[in-house]
Amino acid sequence: MKVDGGVGTDLETVGQQARNLEEMGYSGIMTAETAHDPFFPLLLAAQNTENVDLMTSIAVAFARTPMVLANIGHDLNAYSKGRFVLGLGSQIRPHITKRFSMPWSSPAARMREFILAMRAIWANWHEGKPLEFTGEFYTHTLMTPMFTPTNTEYGAPKVFLAAVGPKMTEVAGEAADGMIVHAFTTEKYLRETTLPALERGFAKAGKTRADFELSYPCFVVSGQNEEEMAKAAVATRKQIAFYGSTPAYKPVLDSIGAGELQGELNTMSKQGRWDEMGTLIDDSTLESFAVIGEPDTIAAQMKARYGDLIDRTSAAYGNIPRDKQQSIIAELSA
Repeated sequence: MKVDGGVGTDLETVGQQARNLEEMGYSGIMTAETAHDPFFPLLLAAQNTENVDLMTSIAVAFARTPMVLANIGHDLNAYSKGRFVLGLGSQIRPHITKRFSMPWSSPAARMREFILAMRAIWANWHEGKPLEFTGEFYTHTLMTPMFTPTNTEYGAPKVFLAAVGPKMTEVAGEAADGMIVHAFTTEKYLRETTLPALERGFAKAGKTRADFELSYPCFVVSGQNEEEMAKAAVATRKQIAFYGSTPAYKPVLDSIGAGELQGELNTMSKQGRWDEMGTLIDDSTLESFAVIGEPDTIAAQMKARYGDLIDRTSAAYGNIPRDKQQSIIAELSA
């Protein structure tokens, strides 16, 4: 199992952060698109590392066009000598239409076409195939030598897709090289909903599970003493409650028989009762989402629950000392 770690968005410090993560034994370095661009830190990470994968987890696809991301993906992959993974996500309608002022419709179908459009562009650049992509949402039929990259030694980057629901998961299985599982996922949901949807996607593309990577950033509740453990548990309960308030994620709660929580959490979120929401996450629900225990038990628990399911993980070990983090990474990677 590969273990990935995240870097921040401070461009003054991200290079050193990346070096530290590589030295600790992490397999990949990830960024997220929140208040800052997710690509600039990875350029600096590429400058300061030699072997780790460099992944966006995630970049918002529908805020951009296939051509824009094809360019960025190519450049980062070429500069990092083939280490870039373009992790994409759809975001939700209000952010796409109101924050980015971009179109939103049929997100799963649009995402499938988005990825296929990028692949058509890369095939033109890297294999010399004519650019003749015409779809329902995107059309790319013009490419001239001035706009064609020449540093094509390392080819196109891998594409990972973030998904929760069966439709987007099926698209991931069909069109992407890997999937980023949402942290708000249970083992039961993974086995009973995610994997079957992926298999349907694999069948459409003539792929197998061996052609694909599944990345799951599961919640970890750990600490050096009872006080640290309790603090981590409170923070994790709040995070689970925050995600659980999203109507689209109700099926995940349904998978553990806690679907009735969704409506109550959603109501409380609209009232701004964020801290109080976490108190609704009882021990059983917490245990369904999180691996809980002292640092030296975490790797074994993760292997027992997810070892036959996932290829990568990016659980947060921020409150665990560096030497114990390294032990977890080494045990998971073995």
